[in-house]
Amino acid sequence: MFLEGIILWFFPPLLRFIQQLFGGAPASQQAEWQPLARTKAQQLAYARWVEQRVYLNWMGPFFKAYHFQKTNVRGRGLRVQLLCECGRQGAVFLYDPSIGPGNFRHLFDFIRDRVLALGYRLSTSDQRRLPHPAYTEIIEKHFLKPAPGDCPQTGRCNQRFGNVTVDLVSINNQPGFIRFVSNPYHDSIFAPAHTFDELLDAVFNLPAPSPAEQASAKVFAK
Repeated sequence: MFLEGIILWFFPPLLRFIQQLFGGAPASQQAEWQPLARTKAQQLAYARWVEQRVYLNWMGPFFKAYHFQKTNVRGRGLRVQLLCECGRQGAVFLYDPSIGPGNFRHLFDFIRDRVLALGYRLSTSDQRRLPHPAYTEIIEKHFLKPAPGDCPQTGRCNQRFGNVTVDLVSINNQPGFIRFVSNPYHDSIFAPAHTFDELLDAVFNLPAPSPAEQASAKVFAK
């Protein structure tokens, strides 16, 4: 089960957080969303991270882990959980200490940029901090919409993969997981959406890193 996997991955005090995340927190505990902005130093570090192709250390392995999970094959390495709820499909990419917080944050932004390259526009980037007695939940969110365009085969609007959301969920400033979800439109004015599997293939299916790219991962880990 998805919740069981998450709970086993985190430490016991996060049980209430997991229950609230998937069951909905009381309105009185909801914090306001604020615009998400990266500092100049973070932007420069991310640009170097992309230039050095450090992302290759995890994109391919997460892609393989997703398909292992779909076929119920137990693989070693990175862990992924599947999401399918209310017409939405997606995956949760669990943080591993071998990645490092800095690399995981860059990975979150890199997934956004990969989706933008597929004909999307960034609608909003927001963040929310929600204090609890035993921990503080931080969610950073990129919400992307398909750029307007016609589908030549149908004459209807091309929704590509529907709306796409990328979340980075952290606890006490320590990364927990990245959630990647597509939410198709079902109105008749839109052409049928491509599947989440196709979206994942377009975003995550990248080659293995070179030795130099593997070594660069340590530089950005913090």
